[in-house]
This record gives sequence, C-alpha cells and structure tokens, in this order.
Amino acid sequence: MAGAVTAHLSQEASKRPKHITESAGVKWTLISIAMLFLGLAVAMPLISVFVEAFKKGFDVYKAAITDPDALSALRLTLLVALIAVPLNAVFGIAAAWAISKFRFKGKNLLITLIDLPFAVSPVISGMIYILLFGAQGFLGPWLDEHDIKIVFALPGIVLATIFVTVPFVARELIPHMQAQGVQEEEAAASLGAKGWQIFWRITLPNIKWGLLYGIILSNARAMGEFGAVSVVSGHIRGETNTLPLHIEILYNEYQFSASFAVASLLVMLAVLTLLVKALFEWKTNQNASREKVE
Repeated sequence: MAGAVTAHLSQEASKRPKHITESAGVKWTLISIAMLFLGLAVAMPLISVFVEAFKKGFDVYKAAITDPDALSALRLTLLVALIAVPLNAVFGIAAAWAISKFRFKGKNLLITLIDLPFAVSPVISGMIYILLFGAQGFLGPWLDEHDIKIVFALPGIVLATIFVTVPFVARELIPHMQAQGVQEEEAAASLGAKGWQIFWRITLPNIKWGLLYGIILSNARAMGEFGAVSVVSGHIRGETNTLPLHIEILYNEYQFSASFAVASLLVMLAVLTLLVKALFEWKTNQNASREKVE
C-alpha cells in the first residue's frame, strides 16, 4: 500500500504543469527563510525558557514546580480546560450543524457572534464579566444575597476561558460539514434512521478529525489564556491563579528561575498538545491519501 501511495504521488507530481513549479534554488531559499524565521521567533525563545529554568540547578527547578502554589495553579489550569473544552465542543458541534445543515433567519448573526472573540480583546471580555457579576455589577447584589461567587472564583475563570475559546471547534467544523453536504443524512432518514442514529453513524464519523483538531486548538488556548482570566481571577494565590498568572507573579517578584521553571510546565503542556495535533494531522493525511489511492 505504501508503494502504491508513493507511486500515485509521483504520478500526480509529474502531471503538474511546469509553469507552476519553481527551481530548486527558489524552493530551498523559501525553506531557509521559513526555518530561519521560526528558529529566531519560536525555537530560540522556547529553548531559552528551559535554559533559564535550569540555570540555578535541578534542585531550584524542582522546588519551583513542586511549590504548593505552582501545583495549585497547575490543577486549576487543567480543571478549567477540562470544563471549558467539552462545553465548547458541544456548542461547536451544535452551532456548526445548525449553520451547515439548515436555513434560518439570523444565520449570519450567529456566525458573527462565533467570530466575535477573535475581534474582542480578552481583557475587554474579562471586564464585561466584572461589569455583569462583580460586586458593583449588574447582577452583583443579587449574587451576593444568594452567596454565589462568579468573579474571583472558578466560575468566572471558566466563563472567561469559554469566551476566548468558543470559536475554535465551531470554526473548524463549519467548513467540514458544509463540504459534507446533507445527502448522506437525507438518505439515512429516508431509510428510517432516527436523528441520533444519523448523527452517531454518519455525521460524527465524517467530522471526527476536524472535531479533534478543534478540541486540541481550544485546549491549547484554554491552558495558555492570560488576559481574560487575569481580570476575573483576582490573583488569589493558591486559589484563583492559573499557570500563566502564577508565572507573572513570580516574574514580578524577581523570582526569575522559579518563573521560568513554571513556564516550562506550560511549554511542555503546549508541546504535548501540539504533538497530539500533529498526530491527528498525520492520521488525517494518511486517510486522505489512502482514500485517493483506492
């Protein structure tokens, strides 16, 4: 099968019109520019994080990442992602399904609202929640009477994280579902399949890679979010500090080695997320190549 795929790709390359191919010099020049830029802008800063983290030795590094406040920030970061990402996945599937499968008034408005977090600063979104749920906010007095805490607590952090990550799953699924069309679902319905049967057996298998890709992107953003969470968290050590906020506090207190040590945890979580993303991309490309050959 691998030989067939290679032969097929070679045949496709030979059919490519010559006027859209470039010389080897142009190709390697572009590759060199891209690699140089990524090395300077991405690789070197990430490497410097680990260099600074271990600058004073492993004992200092271990003390920083096992500090109770750091562990609390790590747990809170993972908990927020564990809550926000599944909720965004459910919303993303529902929104993408509605937009791609149905015609209704307000579709463009729904798409605009999904894209809104891309345009609004995360700090502004955090301030909106303060105005709504803060002590002097619109719902603040009612929440205080009923002893319900939103801001400076887990619910506010989750809401702020959901706001900034809400577009990722939906925006990844909408083009997938639009390209899929409705013919398969209509055929299944004509054969007597119920709504959930159609979703589980036809719709979901067709969008599973796009869904996983969107979830991975949403998770990466949720763990690294700073602006919105900073506004609604209150910066309470050991309670409402996520990893990005804990890093900022350590850095502002001139605990540079500790701040870089904790930052390395966030980098490792991000790298792990990207590795999972790359695995799914490779799997998707493998499936696409196999289907093309067949």
